[in-house]
Amino acid sequence: MTGGFTAPQIDWAALAPILIVLGAGVIGVLVEAFVPRGPRRTVQLALALVATAGAVVALAALWDGVTQDGGTVVLGGSVILDGPSLLLQGLVAVLTLLSLLVVADRTATGEDAFAPSAAAVPGSDYEQLARRQGVVQTEVYPLILFAAGGMMIFTAAGDLLTMFVALEVLSLPLYLLSGMARRRRLLSQEAAMKYFLLGAFSSALFLFGVALLYGFAGSVRLDAIAEATATVVGLDPLLLAGAVMVLVGLLFKVGAVPFHSWTPDVYQGAPTPITGFMAACTKVAAFGALLRVVYVVVPSIHWDLRPVLWAIVLLTMAVGTVVALVQTDMKRILAYSAVAHTGFILTGVVALEKSGIGSVIFYLTAYGAATVGAFAIVTLVREKAADGVVLGEATHLSQWAGLGRRNPWLAVAFSLFLLSFAGIPLTAGFIGKFAVFSSAIEGDATPLAVAGVVASAVAVFFYVRIIVLMFFTDAPRSGEPAGTPAGPAAVTGAGDTGAAGVTVVRSEGLTTVTIVVTAALTVLLGVFPAPVLDVLTGEVTRFVP
Repeated sequence: MTGGFTAPQIDWAALAPILIVLGAGVIGVLVEAFVPRGPRRTVQLALALVATAGAVVALAALWDGVTQDGGTVVLGGSVILDGPSLLLQGLVAVLTLLSLLVVADRTATGEDAFAPSAAAVPGSDYEQLARRQGVVQTEVYPLILFAAGGMMIFTAAGDLLTMFVALEVLSLPLYLLSGMARRRRLLSQEAAMKYFLLGAFSSALFLFGVALLYGFAGSVRLDAIAEATATVVGLDPLLLAGAVMVLVGLLFKVGAVPFHSWTPDVYQGAPTPITGFMAACTKVAAFGALLRVVYVVVPSIHWDLRPVLWAIVLLTMAVGTVVALVQTDMKRILAYSAVAHTGFILTGVVALEKSGIGSVIFYLTAYGAATVGAFAIVTLVREKAADGVVLGEATHLSQWAGLGRRNPWLAVAFSLFLLSFAGIPLTAGFIGKFAVFSSAIEGDATPLAVAGVVASAVAVFFYVRIIVLMFFTDAPRSGEPAGTPAGPAAVTGAGDTGAAGVTVVRSEGLTTVTIVVTAALTVLLGVFPAPVLDVLTGEVTRFVP
């Protein structure tokens, strides 16, 4: 034999942020096996927070080297670190850090949002025994770290196989986490099953698309596929079918119509802290992968896919906005709001202009901060039984009536997030929408920008309706129906006793930190967006092929 094995040269420093998060997830599994039950929660939380903060520091350390060199190709092109991937990885890490604080908060009730035994049959003796013994599901922390690690790989994947592996790594923990709600157990398990089944179908389509693109280009690397598409004359069936299937798999993760059917059920059934984590971080990761595929591979076949992409954008904005108008559950309203925002973000994606990358990243930052903050507030507004026992979240709209008079600061913070979702000036949401719509106009997609403005104007109605309900509508008197099985919706202060109704529980402080930080980001990015926009409009938002 004249040849021999050549060991690959791996830049471990470039992979440090991903390795920190995934390594901490592995250590978290060992913690579950060897650390006693008493200190286990504290150890897991500290490990998760240190890992996500360490990933942010590692990404900051890589920034100068990557941006000055134009990008770093790792593992033979399987992972590509460039400006967009570093920015998106940092955003995932920061939002995961903020979400972990909400996940860990037991509030004044002394209970977290997770079932003491997720594998138990709801209402069974085994579940009651686990609850009486005070069993705590600390497995959620390594699961979140594995999901976050998969998301970070997803944004930097340079070939379709790595992208598929990252897709599964981020999805499987979320399927489990969605079914672990402490209350409304059947609804939570139904949500997990729907998410798993639909996710499996979308993953299969994605994998079929990878196979077709490999058959077309002889490679799964994005740069090789892009080179092959540049030489195509006419319409190639393998290329078009493969590209469509891969895009369907990615559009499912971002929640675009008609691949959005999992979104309202999973958002409603999953534990609320997990809903916030999933709504913000999964969208960031999925749009990161979608941006890379669209901006690297699609330009050569843009005109073939343009009608399909435009139809998806218009449908997503229309369905998300119109269906949200008739919802009465707060989590379902935020779910359909997420669908509408997916349509708005997609206008920046399909623009296929350099400015579109930066505008999408800014929008994801604004949307992610407001989403984590909004769901953090939802975790604090709870139903209360007649005997004073605090139950699950009060998610029916009528139960939020009068909240602004009882807890003005909480209502003001929630209103701020809603106004950002609506795109009202001086909030981050306004700058984000202005940026993506400007990119769409620059990319000759003016009709999409106009449709986005109209949809945003319509969406203001259901956001303002909630604000009016909180500040200008009296809470129903004791004995009046609230529209849910919990009974009356009399909103009381934390710790109040009396008739059944709604209360705002006190945070241990962790959820409060998340609300304050996300509210500050929403205001700062709305009032002083220039420094961030200057970075996002520079050369750092260029994908390395």
